[in-house]
Amino acid sequence: MFQGILIEKDDQGYRSTVTNINESILPEGDVTVNVSHSTLNYKDALAITGKGPVVRSFPMIPGIDLVGTVEHSDCDKFKVGDSVLLNGFGVGETHCGGLAQKARLKSEWLIPLPKAFSPRQAMAIGTACYTAMLCVIALEKNGITPDKGDILVTGANGGVGSFSIAILAKLGYKVVASTGRLDEADYLKKLGATEVIDRNTLSEPGRPLGKERWAGAIDSVGSHTLANVCASTQYGGVVAACGLAQGMDFPATVAPFILRGVTLAGIDSVMRPLADRIEAWKRLALILDPSVLEDISSDIKLSEVVNVADDLISGKVRGRVVVEINQ
Repeated sequence: MFQGILIEKDDQGYRSTVTNINESILPEGDVTVNVSHSTLNYKDALAITGKGPVVRSFPMIPGIDLVGTVEHSDCDKFKVGDSVLLNGFGVGETHCGGLAQKARLKSEWLIPLPKAFSPRQAMAIGTACYTAMLCVIALEKNGITPDKGDILVTGANGGVGSFSIAILAKLGYKVVASTGRLDEADYLKKLGATEVIDRNTLSEPGRPLGKERWAGAIDSVGSHTLANVCASTQYGGVVAACGLAQGMDFPATVAPFILRGVTLAGIDSVMRPLADRIEAWKRLALILDPSVLEDISSDIKLSEVVNVADDLISGKVRGRVVVEINQ
């Protein structure tokens, strides 16, 4: 038996509880990991609260991120005692995830914990920062350099948004942060934003084309926000889209793409190939100032996760939430 969060759905309804879990619930995999830290992402919060169709089978242990040490291995790639981490691959959705003391996983989903980061730091980074790095790489590969102009970051107070600002600023970009919490402007400017704007200027239905305002953007919001971001992107600009906090819809026209040559780059972090994952983590080891992790992240115990999930959905949580599994 081990402790973890278990999501169940049956005749008694949908519920998430911290409980003792029998190891027999763990799915097949060739590596068993003793988990030391996980995270609470927006997707995890949707799964735990049942406010989004994230979980595909029940019962389920949520948690799309985890870091820990190998307890048992049936593969040559990892041995007992190795420190490993995981982001995505449907873990916490279709395969039991990281918000528990133990996880059984496929070895091809795991990468070694980079020497630059402690387990706690790796989870402060987690899927959010890894996704932010993938977005920045997409801007770079499409020719967006600091001299091209401003870069917009939407959902700026969230995990992806916060890390996007920090990474872009470190690389010399001028960052405009869009947020619904203008009282957090000092926090965003401390991360590196040079300007903070109200998200309401982007979240309502807009025109097919607006004034050209930014050379590129990282959007974790979707819906009307993404449509307006594209409509206000400069000629030849690039928008990296990685989230849907406002919605899955995209009420836009083709005007920005065929009249201004705007590129819309979709960023998937869940099934990303191993080589891309390793590249992103290597870049983070070179770029990220560990002190930023303290500004962006906070720590909670496993017993607090269910309650904090409600706060996260309500927009009351800033940055990253690291879960100390064994506290």
